Amino acid sequence: MRRFLFIFCILLILSICLMGQTDQEATIIKKYDSSLQKIIDIQKKIHRLHPFLKKLYPVAILEEGSFYLFDINLSQNRYEFAKSAPSSFEAQQGLRAAFPLDFYDNKTTCVVTGEVFDDLSGYVLIFHEFIHCAQAENGEQELKSELGVVQKAMAEKNYRWELEHSFPYEDNDFVDIYSVFLEKAAAKDAEGVGRCRIFLKEMLNTHDYEYLVWQEWKEGFARMIENRIRTRLGLEENQGGIEKPFTRVTFYQGGALFISILISQDKKLESDIKALFHYMLSGIVP
Repeated sequence: MRRFLFIFCILLILSICLMGQTDQEATIIKKYDSSLQKIIDIQKKIHRLHPFLKKLYPVAILEEGSFYLFDINLSQNRYEFAKSAPSSFEAQQGLRAAFPLDFYDNKTTCVVTGEVFDDLSGYVLIFHEFIHCAQAENGEQELKSELGVVQKAMAEKNYRWELEHSFPYEDNDFVDIYSVFLEKAAAKDAEGVGRCRIFLKEMLNTHDYEYLVWQEWKEGFARMIENRIRTRLGLEENQGGIEKPFTRVTFYQGGALFISILISQDKKLESDIKALFHYMLSGIVP
């Protein structure tokens, strides 16, 4: 009898949840429900790798011109459909991003296309984006407000500065020094890394140097945690970006290696990510 009542209550809750939903929303919920719950299963295996992994964030799936947003129900420990909204842009397969959604109280959300759930690596990238959500909650805007490169971009209404800043990637001196930096960082040579950072700060103009450090901090930190997750789940590390010609993705790997060295020198920097950023910006390796 109790089992019957339990099943009846579950069915009743599901029917209430489905009331008022469009056919398309119901289709999306059915299509992705088990995949979304797998995020929770994976989190149980990795949450001790870093404090930021103990929290789950909203996930928005962009499909057929609309966002379908799911958020975690903490009392039931499962993802539930929250709402849908039309998208102002057409998604291309492979979208993996984290940004505030204006139709969801500007909460920073992991935004993906559906094929992210096709393999384990896709789930790892969801957690990579969750790290960006955590950065947004732990001082990202405050740090941005300190940077001249951001102030200049905002004055010019260049809201895509993180993707489009004109950095001198092909400058021979920069390529030479950053190549040495990558080698020293991979070898965990803190002294050699320190010398490279001094050279980089001296050779780059203020805005280019700020941009370099910003990308190393934001994407490098997420890459570092991503690779911890990959190792825990038996996947190969992501070392993309070290090949030439250099691009901003190079800073993802450079940042991950640099941050690992800084944390080895001062464990508190692992959770105090604002202090971490200031150390990186200073150019001084403790």
